[in-house]
Amino acid sequence: MNVSTNLSAMIANRELKRTDNRLADSLEKLSSGLKVNHAKDNPAGIAIAKRMNAQITGLGMARDNSNDGISIVETADGALSEIHAILQRMNELAVQSANGVNTTSDREAIDIEMKQLKEEIGRIAKSTEFNGKNILGGDFDLKGYTDNTDVKVRYYSDETPAKHYAISGATTHTDADGKLIVDDVTFTTGTGDTDFPAGAYFAGADGNIATIKGDNGFEVKLEIKGNVGAVDLDITGIGAMRMQIGANEGQVLEMRIPEISTKLMGIEDMKIDTAEDSRKAIDSIKNALEYVSKARSRLGAYQNRLERAAASLDTTSEKMTASYSRIMDVDMATEMTEYSTATVLSQAGTSMLAQANERPQQILTLLQ
Repeated sequence: MNVSTNLSAMIANRELKRTDNRLADSLEKLSSGLKVNHAKDNPAGIAIAKRMNAQITGLGMARDNSNDGISIVETADGALSEIHAILQRMNELAVQSANGVNTTSDREAIDIEMKQLKEEIGRIAKSTEFNGKNILGGDFDLKGYTDNTDVKVRYYSDETPAKHYAISGATTHTDADGKLIVDDVTFTTGTGDTDFPAGAYFAGADGNIATIKGDNGFEVKLEIKGNVGAVDLDITGIGAMRMQIGANEGQVLEMRIPEISTKLMGIEDMKIDTAEDSRKAIDSIKNALEYVSKARSRLGAYQNRLERAAASLDTTSEKMTASYSRIMDVDMATEMTEYSTATVLSQAGTSMLAQANERPQQILTLLQ
């Protein structure tokens, strides 16, 4: 026995400190609800969990983005639904005006309503906005450019490959009313760098809007302002609204919302003040209905995809959150067992340290 060094007390103190550390760790886990509070708790696990957490928050925002996309589509489709109804009414007026019993004054009266309906289509297209952005004005349609200011790419279909095309010329004339009419657009077809695809042809024009069509849905609409020679067309394939519908780069949906205008629908200069014009108007309105129907069909497809994307994101987020929880969240029952054990050991260690500190007092009996 010795007084200078109390080895028993040192051992008891060391074990008590170890038990106190276990107790502190257990208290921290029970208080935070996490079994990984510091990198030292699980170095690999915390790295995995933090990546998962970033993915989970990204998935949540992607879901919100998808819902925003659905709202945009619903807004656009609501406006197009009204334009569809207007076109149906215009068709009724054209059929009514084409009836032979009408006099000139009757047709002029019907044409007044027709003009008002055309103006309303333009107003709806210009005033339909989402978050301050016009969504029917062509800002979110695919873009195309030319090297001639007298030729403008107004529209091309989804099936039109993005590349450079060349037209060798276009001829026009002005009718009795001073309206510019495109007579012909010439170009070559084949497999060349600037050739149109085999089977492409000039499908006619509505005023100065010329249409080139081909197989498999190929279609390009050009606005031509006069006789022109060779023109290069740059069909970019870009310009659609990019919706970030995933947590990672490149997980996007490009929503194409075409320009809605009486010009592109082919009814800008449409009149029904004569029987002949009324019969032509019936066919023009049919084409306008087809144009709007295609736009609505595309929007409907986008909405269905966005709804599926949102549902998928919810499922993925749920499963990933469960995985994150298995790494980070503490099992309260197990940890309470650990806490109880550490509490008992702490009490026992404290008692043993107190007794170890009392042992040197026994030396006094030898000095009596």
